[in-house]
Amino acid sequence: MFRQLVAIFLLFSVFPAQATEAGWALLRNGGQVVLMRHAIAPGSGDPANFDIENCGTQRNLSERGRLQARRIGALVDARAAPVEKVLASRYCRTRDTATQAFGSDMVELFPALDLPADDSAMEKQKAEILARINDYTGSGNLFLITHLEIIEALIGASAREGEAIILSRGGDNLHAAARIKFN
Repeated sequence: MFRQLVAIFLLFSVFPAQATEAGWALLRNGGQVVLMRHAIAPGSGDPANFDIENCGTQRNLSERGRLQARRIGALVDARAAPVEKVLASRYCRTRDTATQAFGSDMVELFPALDLPADDSAMEKQKAEILARINDYTGSGNLFLITHLEIIEALIGASAREGEAIILSRGGDNLHAAARIKFN
């Protein structure tokens, strides 16, 4: 019984590392589009007095989240082809993840990556994001830093805070080719 438990533990602990190594291999080749959820931001949702122009009214990165974002940037810099462009939603937690990881000069705000106001907005945003993804032909990697709801709408799957999903592209059908989980 003990051997079976150890085998099961080892089996589940090895797969995330393999998925991560597959992701790094794709990023080293360049030309990838990466969908990434913002770094650690405690809580859920934004306060009732939310104002997209005022970070004081939003859920923001914790110190651990800022550290996670800087670590993401250092690892991408060390292990991947160059980052060609970084698109982020206008929310402070996504913008701060992008600037902490890649530097403010690399970041372009892309409102389609914002949390949608309703279902019709989501469809319009999804179309804008898909167009941007499908039009990307760079030799470096393109990072899109956004929110869980956008990721779920695009690929039908969840992502942890700070998780990078390397996309397999094909028209309107996106799915995760690989994932990199940053702790």
